Amino acid sequence: MPKNKSHSGASKRFRVTGSGKIMRRRANKNHLLEHKPTKRTRRLTGDVALAKADTKMIKKLLG
Repeated sequence: MPKNKSHSGASKRFRVTGSGKIMRRRANKNHLLEHKPTKRTRRLTGDVALAKADTKMIKKLLG
């Protein structure tokens, strides 16, 4: 039988916690940070749980 392959793009962007939640990075923290307020970039730091509506699709991609 062939093996299931996880979606390589999704595996780089999402991670699964021990309790099964899917964590993602926040948007707007990738580039052009020089003109964004430091307050904003600090707020965007850290992972956040994925929305419940998207969880099923991303779990399928992660395999």
